[in-house]
Amino acid sequence: MSALLSFLVPLAFVALIVILVLGVLTLLRGGADRRFSNKLMQLRVFVQGIALVLLLLTLYLAGK
Repeated sequence: MSALLSFLVPLAFVALIVILVLGVLTLLRGGADRRFSNKLMQLRVFVQGIALVLLLLTLYLAGK
């Protein structure tokens, strides 16, 4: 489980950064892509929650 979490936590943070950058770039371009940018930001919040849960689970299991 520890090996899996040590792979998933960095993967979640990389996904979070990619989604954040894509969302900001889409927002800066403006125009009709505003709805897509909003969906990316909603996805960012979801992935951020997953990353936080994975990180807390890793810290919990490391303390055992």
